[in-house]
Amino acid sequence: MDQAMNKKKVVIAGGGTAGWMTAAAMSKVLEKVCDITLVESDAIGTVGVGEATIPTLVTYNRLIGLDEAKWMSAVRGTFKLGIAFENWTDLGHRYIHSFGITGKDHWTAGFQHFWHRGKELGVASEFGDYCLELVAAEQERFAHLPDLGLNYAYHIDATAYAGFLRELAEQHGVRRTEGRISEARRNERGDLESLVLEDGSVIEGDLFIDCTGFRALLIEGALGVGYDDWTHWLPCDRAIAVQTESVRPPRPYTRSIAHEAGWRWQIPLQHRTGNGTVYCSRYLSDDEAQAKLLGDVEGEVLTDPRVIRFRTGTRRAHWHRNCIAIGLSSGFIEPLESTSIHLIQRSVMRLMQMFPRRAVHQPDIDEFNRQTFFELDHIRDFIILHYHLTNRTDTPFWRHVRSMEIPETLAHRMQLFEETGRVFRANDELFAENSWTQVMLGQGLMPQSHHPVADVMSEEEVRRFLSYITENVNRTAAGLPTHEAYLKRYCPAGM
Repeated sequence: MDQAMNKKKVVIAGGGTAGWMTAAAMSKVLEKVCDITLVESDAIGTVGVGEATIPTLVTYNRLIGLDEAKWMSAVRGTFKLGIAFENWTDLGHRYIHSFGITGKDHWTAGFQHFWHRGKELGVASEFGDYCLELVAAEQERFAHLPDLGLNYAYHIDATAYAGFLRELAEQHGVRRTEGRISEARRNERGDLESLVLEDGSVIEGDLFIDCTGFRALLIEGALGVGYDDWTHWLPCDRAIAVQTESVRPPRPYTRSIAHEAGWRWQIPLQHRTGNGTVYCSRYLSDDEAQAKLLGDVEGEVLTDPRVIRFRTGTRRAHWHRNCIAIGLSSGFIEPLESTSIHLIQRSVMRLMQMFPRRAVHQPDIDEFNRQTFFELDHIRDFIILHYHLTNRTDTPFWRHVRSMEIPETLAHRMQLFEETGRVFRANDELFAENSWTQVMLGQGLMPQSHHPVADVMSEEEVRRFLSYITENVNRTAAGLPTHEAYLKRYCPAGM
């Protein structure tokens, strides 16, 4: 049989970052085995505030063959070495969760155990002083250092990035259909068989991917899989986004600044700054949140503020029958650690790994969902950690999150770290040992003890070991160009 007759018809409902990331990757890798149609409407806006990313996007872009300097120039992006958390532990307190590796581990124990021994001996400085990415972020320096493995991510214009991916996808045969979806039809078995647009046209498919955002027209509207609500752990349910003119050179990190009922972000691009606030409507009204945001931003406001309502949680199935939900249609975890685009990417990669040759098989569906839920639970716990592990009692919101019950999985991680300094991580979890360590220390949780392997070293050996690391970190960071200068040389905006 001719190969073209065997092609699986894939229909992507919705564009935006989720839709075009899906289309670009699938068309690049599976062009010869699937026929892809993407349906979107210019009349429907996208959320489009997810401008901060994590290092996994570097891998995704390389897999689909993007030229980094070219696409960074097109989206007017900047580099990101971590996230600065301000006012989370206490008012006036600040720490950075960097993307780097802090210090040097031993196979029996992470670096935090040797640092803890150094603190007891009075010969260790702040934990972040032993991380190149964190020191470079503080000094606002950046460059590609392939030999040293500098870990970085991006700040991007999400709408421009989706447009860049659209060009790539269409080069590989993706067809875009303009129109609003009025109905999703199911066959006698209950699977989706076609989408009906408002103009009456019908688009048939074998596999449907729901990228319709919070509306979830297919996975929820047509298939009704249900939703697990996480607002008892993550009570913020509103966001307001606004763009402003840049008033300073772009920092190579995101700022996350806690306020009385949530937090606000500041994301620097080459041509402007993305700003927003995430808050709980039980403690702060929309009008109060907007007034506060506009009073806090720097530079001339370029866009009208818009309120985005959300409910933190997850669909009870991310792949159901012949439909896969990717992006906001699958659920939502607030963007505190910039995981939104990562979750899109992981779902796309997981789907391509399990892409059906002929019929859809239930074991594939079950495994896709199992892996997705495992990852979501891990990320959920990491986000809850920032809220719950705090000294703040100055407002009702902070008193609530500080005293609320938390998942047993998170309680175990916190207790393990506090009593022993250990962080055990499954191989496929997103956040590594160093991320948990940085945030738990940053939020004020100091281990009571350390691994005995750290006691093998004498005081002088500990001193030399720690000094050697900081000397290397400081020397390397000092040799880097400023972030602004590197952007102008490597990927100037609009080139």
